[in-house]
Amino acid sequence: MPNAKLTPISQILADLSEVETPCYVVDRGLLEKNLRVLESVRERTGCRILLALKGFAMFSLFPVIAKSLDGTAASSLHEARLGFEEFGKEVHTFCPGFVESEFEQVLSFSDHVVFNSFSQWEFFRDRVPAGAGGKKFGIRVNPEHSEVKTAIYDPCAPFSRLGVTRANFRPEKLAGISGLHFHTLCELNADSLARTLRAFEAGFGPVLGTMQWVNFGGGHHITRPDYDVDLLCGLAAAFRDRYGVQVYLEPGEAVALNTGFLAASVVDIVDNGMKIAILDTSAAAHMPDVIEMPYRPEIAGAGKPGEFEYTYRLGGLTCLAGDVIGDYSFPEPLRIGSRVVFQDMAHYTMVKNNTFNGVKLPSIAVREGEGNIRVVRRFGYEDYRNRLS
Repeated sequence: MPNAKLTPISQILADLSEVETPCYVVDRGLLEKNLRVLESVRERTGCRILLALKGFAMFSLFPVIAKSLDGTAASSLHEARLGFEEFGKEVHTFCPGFVESEFEQVLSFSDHVVFNSFSQWEFFRDRVPAGAGGKKFGIRVNPEHSEVKTAIYDPCAPFSRLGVTRANFRPEKLAGISGLHFHTLCELNADSLARTLRAFEAGFGPVLGTMQWVNFGGGHHITRPDYDVDLLCGLAAAFRDRYGVQVYLEPGEAVALNTGFLAASVVDIVDNGMKIAILDTSAAAHMPDVIEMPYRPEIAGAGKPGEFEYTYRLGGLTCLAGDVIGDYSFPEPLRIGSRVVFQDMAHYTMVKNNTFNGVKLPSIAVREGEGNIRVVRRFGYEDYRNRLS
């Protein structure tokens, strides 16, 4: 992929000034910048990198991403089908519990199927047709080592339902299993992976010599500016050499990190002890992680409360009292029609948004460069109606 010169953020924001709101806009140049980092990891380590669809599934950009990555990681039948039909490379599917009526289809779309327990493996093992010899099967394990501080996102929290612990691991039931999978990270650096690998090897090292592949899962913030890519490459290459296995990584967020924007507009300003700007978007409906994580997204040109002269609380369109995005200050007063652009809005937005209150979903667009913004999807009443009956 050529190392094209990136457009200044100021120009991207200027281009967004004419977009009909609300609208998610992903910048192709910023996406390609991330892909170059991931390509370098593949080249240096021999690992295979999958796009985790749970984080980013904007399939209109799959032709761009597929040039750099090896396939997709799915967590459901529909994600597996999307990866199979739209990405066209490897599909690896893990689900905490496969549904019997869906399994045949999951298998047809998947190259790797990873089970969350030995009981699921035993239940479905005899349902694999004789002609499916090219399929590979794995077990997800739980190293019981927590690095994630937000409990809702910690797969190794006490009583986690995700992965087989060492006490419940059954080496005698590994016939037909060619790999192990662990996923323990969320928005973390390579030092967290280093500690996790030590726990993983301590618990499951005796069987690694019999495996063909190991999937390190997702949560690796590889394209973040301060991420230690050298440490990641060293860990992956050393692990590959130590056990003679193919290493997989499945980032979702790192693929789309800092590539997307959500353009919104002010529809009203009210006063209840402070100025409150109501936007044509919603934390609850359009950026759920603002409430679930929770976190305060960055806004281009805005600061923390009091940093600039005019401070506002930004609220969403739904009737949820807590549909609040956060408090921000601006150099100039907001007015009805003022444009507000949220940054880093590609991952875990489109894949998690909803139509609560019948609020219209934001359009989806790609900024191709030279000011060319192409809207690839608009949503309307039918999208809301057809979900309900």
